[in-house]
This record gives sequence, structure tokens and C-alpha cells, in this order.
Amino acid sequence: MKYIVALDQGTTSSRAVVFDEAANLIAAQNIEFEQLYPNPGWVEHRPSDILNSQVEALKAAVQKSGVDVKDIAAIGITNQRETTLLWDRKTGEPLCNAIVWQCRRTAPLVERLKRDGLGNLLRDRTGLVPDAYFSGTKLQWMLDAIPGARARAARGELCFGTVDSFLAWHLTPDHIHVTDATNAARTMLYNIYDQRWDEALLRAMDIPPEVLPRVVDSSGVVGMLDKSILGREIPIAAMAGDQHAALFGQGCFSPGMCKNTYGTGCFVLMNTGRTPVKSMHDLITTVAWRIDGKPRYALEGSVFVGGAVVQWLRDEMGLVRTAAETEAVASQVPDNGGVYFVPAFTGLGAPHWDMYSRGTIVGLTRGTGRAHIVRAALEAIAYQSAEVIEAMASDAGTQIEGLRVDGGASANDLLMQFQSDILGVRTVRPRVIETTAKGAAMMAGLAAGVWSVADLNELGGVDREFVPAMDAHRRADLLAHWRRAVERARKWAEEN
Repeated sequence: MKYIVALDQGTTSSRAVVFDEAANLIAAQNIEFEQLYPNPGWVEHRPSDILNSQVEALKAAVQKSGVDVKDIAAIGITNQRETTLLWDRKTGEPLCNAIVWQCRRTAPLVERLKRDGLGNLLRDRTGLVPDAYFSGTKLQWMLDAIPGARARAARGELCFGTVDSFLAWHLTPDHIHVTDATNAARTMLYNIYDQRWDEALLRAMDIPPEVLPRVVDSSGVVGMLDKSILGREIPIAAMAGDQHAALFGQGCFSPGMCKNTYGTGCFVLMNTGRTPVKSMHDLITTVAWRIDGKPRYALEGSVFVGGAVVQWLRDEMGLVRTAAETEAVASQVPDNGGVYFVPAFTGLGAPHWDMYSRGTIVGLTRGTGRAHIVRAALEAIAYQSAEVIEAMASDAGTQIEGLRVDGGASANDLLMQFQSDILGVRTVRPRVIETTAKGAAMMAGLAAGVWSVADLNELGGVDREFVPAMDAHRRADLLAHWRRAVERARKWAEEN
């Protein structure tokens, strides 16, 4: 029996998952780490927390599994995508904290790009919309803010990378500096059509090309795990952004197949095959994955605050003790009581792309209670996802026949039923909801010869299907009220 380990480095925790040859989850270990908020709208991670928690999770998961290390065929890496790091090429020492994908500090740099007329160029070459979400302006900010950094970068003394690059550099004895095509596609610096770093965009952000990693396939051996970590070298055979890995792990191999991952944010991706589809609704055209040098494309819509709203209910407001408790609390009331919660803590993503929206709760009355607030928070996750999926269907010129779901919040039956109701489509939850990790494992196993392409479709299994039960009039009424609530949240933090 061969085993695959997936390293799933997320926004709030690092996770390692051990899978067997049938893609069954054998063991997993999750380690949370601190979120840093040095200024309003800023979000940072300590690079040491990212690395140490991931290594600790890897060791613990393997030990928990009881698997002999010599039977581990490969390791796959999947990661929070746009989070940006800059480190010394010789020592590996970071120059500053990681700037997290949620951070809005570079909004003025994005506005400058748009004023300079680069919005269309960005869209045409990267498939992205100009936004502080992506890593290009984060790197630009670092090079501007750290004395001497740009000159050092130009001399080849520094490495830029998203989390996949940072982990690969530190986990391999020869310190490889690579990223895969899915992560490169999230930088606002990579031409997804030509599959190369774009010189015009690098000039626009004053980024020396010497600082950039080499772009590799999503599935393929890139290096060997340092034997000091687990006692032997193991091929690192896959690298992919978390949402791309989840699309792969859900088995969405054919054009038109769609999934939604309910994590810190919500991320909807639709496979569009060999053809990049340009969105008319400000969705993202992105690389789904690249294997054997051949890219496959996807449409994506990102909801910035999904499961994070549940964390807020728990950690900041004390309305629930655990995330799992939200289902029981929300079930105490038959509906939201007219309360709508727009959790735009860090702005709104697709299809609005409003960096200046802020969190808003409307419809409060004297009769509003804890259960209404909790229910409105859960429903907000589904409303935001529905907006993205409807725009995606319009762009692709097709109806979504069903939605495959995964991520931590997909375990919430009340939320999944409401998602099915508000979309009016069948919603399918797989037996293994760790599809981000599973996708990375599948890519790694493919590269290591554990599975063939034909085997991948057999690595599934359904836990539950949710069938819409809401009538069309009720659905339309709820969506209309949601849109009114969103308008109240729009442009709240915009400077006059």
C-alpha cells in the first residue's frame, strides 16, 4: 500500500492529511496560528508561523496515521494563494511578515494602476480584475516599503513567492524557487495565455524579474523533502492553489462542472476546459491546473468572507462557542426574521469588487435575537455564493445543473440546504470534504505513478445530496432583500 500526504497551508491554520491508494483519509492534523492586524484593513502572518505549523502538522499527521515513512510515495502542496512573502535567497530569512490575501493596504496602488489605464491590460493578459486581493501590488508595496529591497531584488538576492513557493524553498535541501501555474496566475503579473511572466505588467509595478520564481506544472516532481523532517527524502510532486486543488479533488475534470469551497472565504470555480472564458460580470478567468505543460482554464468568483463570519460570531462577539454550534442556534428560529448580514469586513469580492464595502447588519428590530443574527450570518454565505454562481452561468452561457461543495462549512446541513434552496439546484457534498487536500494528493499521486488519469474518476463518493425545496416566489423575495442590504454596505469606507 502506498500513501500520499497533502500539505494544506490555509489562512488560519496549517493542515496535513494522509491518504491511501483509494484516496481514503487515513489521518489529519490541523494547527492554528495567530492572525495579525497591525492597522485597520491590514492582515499579516508571521512567516515562521506558516512554516513551523506546517512542518509540525506534517510530522503529527504521519505519526497519527501509523504509516511507515518508506510507504509515502509523494507529497503535494496546496496553499492560500495570494498571500505574499519576500525572503533572502541565501538565508531564507523573511524581510517582513507575510501580507495575507485579505489585506487591503495596497488599494491605493491598485487605484494608481487603474488611473494609469492598465485595467484592460491586466484583464486581457492575466484574466484578473485590478484589486488589492492579488499578490502583485503586495510585492510592489514590500519593495517600496523596505529600504534597499528593490535593488537587492534586481541583483537576484531576494525571492518573492506565494506560500507554495515559500514552503518549497524551505522544505527542500537545495532550496528550489518555484511556483505552479495556478499560483502564478493569481499575481497580476502572469500572462495566462502565453504562460509566462508579463514584462509590461512587471514594468508597471516596478518589479525586477530576478525576484520571481520559475513556473512549473501543478502535477510533477519539483524536489525532494529534506530528510531531516521525516527521516527520508520524499518527492514533492504537486503544487496548486487551494481552490484549484479543490476543483481537481471534486473530480470537476469536464467543462461546465462547478464547485464551491466554504473555507475562510468561499470560492466558486467552473471548469471551462482548454478555452479561457472572458467574464462580462467581473469574474476571474484563471488557470484551473497545468499538467504536462498543458493548461486547463476556469472561471472563478471569490467571496472574501465565508466561514470567517462564523469565526467572527465566535471569537469577536461570543454568540457561539464553536462553529458547529451555529446550526443548532440558527435552527431555533424558522427564518431570519427580516435580518440580513453583509459580512464585507474586507470589502466585497465578485461580482461587486468593491474594496470600500464594510460589514453591515440591517433589519434589526426589538424582537431580533441571537438566533436571528447567527442565521443571517449563515444565510449570507449562501447569498454571496449564489450571486457568483448566477454570474458564472451567464458568462459561460449555460445553466448550472448542480453544485459540488466542500470545505469546513459544507458540513453544516442548514447552510447546505439553504444554498440549494436559494440557487434552486441540487447540491452535492462528497464523502471526503477535505477536497483541497485530496486534490493536491491526487495531483501528487498522478505524478508519482500511484494513479493514472483514468483512475482519478474512481476516487469519489457522495455523503449527501441537498434538493431545493423553496418555492420560486420566496426565493425571489429573499434575494431582492439581500440585494438591498448589499447596497447599504457598498462604498462605506470610500474616501470623500
